Amino acid sequence: MEIKLINHGDNGELLLIGRLDSVTADEAEAVFGQVMDRFTSITLNMESLEYVSSAGLRVLKRMHMAMNKKGGKLELVKVRPMVMEVFEMTGFASLLRIV
Repeated sequence: MEIKLINHGDNGELLLIGRLDSVTADEAEAVFGQVMDRFTSITLNMESLEYVSSAGLRVLKRMHMAMNKKGGKLELVKVRPMVMEVFEMTGFASLLRIV
């Protein structure tokens, strides 16, 4: 998985490329932690995210909870149909802000 950061002032946009799964979840969580410390609003651009596993869902849930706790905002954009299907089947579609 590759993660690219685009700085938009108080908003950080992360481009997620590849797979968010058990192999990449720890690395992604470390990057997300650094970005959450730096920005009050984070956008996850999932246009190039091909797959998300239960390990990836755990990372997204932790990020969502951490952003809420600090009064920040997390939103997901350009979610691919296969990833959106996983979000819908697991209830994450109603938990996360998906634009």
